[in-house]
Amino acid sequence: MTTPFHQLHHICVVVHELEKAVEYYESLGIGPWHDYPPLTAFTRRSMPNDEAFLALRYRYADLGNVQLQLCQPPDLDCPQRRFLDTRGEGVFHVGFEHPLRDAEASGLPVLMRAERDNGTGFLGFDTVDQTGFMLLTRQSAE
Repeated sequence: MTTPFHQLHHICVVVHELEKAVEYYESLGIGPWHDYPPLTAFTRRSMPNDEAFLALRYRYADLGNVQLQLCQPPDLDCPQRRFLDTRGEGVFHVGFEHPLRDAEASGLPVLMRAERDNGTGFLGFDTVDQTGFMLLTRQSAE
């Protein structure tokens, strides 16, 4: 089986204050920044806390060879909030492009899953204790 962690798509950093983080990255010449599409578009979800997932705030910048995402978690229990509270700001997950069904066959425990009606979506694997961040696979529209 081919590893699902071969084609890098994005890096997601959790932050305390989204606007301040965007401002800092812009001062470094990183941007432009865009609002992430509404998380409600993920109509099939399996999350540790669905309410918290829907309250996550994201911005992203396409850097040519990789996408950089910033995530501000809500004050609700969720993996992103726990990571931020225990480890501080930093890389929460590294996302790879790979078909979801194939990625699920990797045998790693799935912590979160979300899919849109068009078949796009992601799987977040429970790997923080082993790698220091979550490994994630995403499937884009074909």
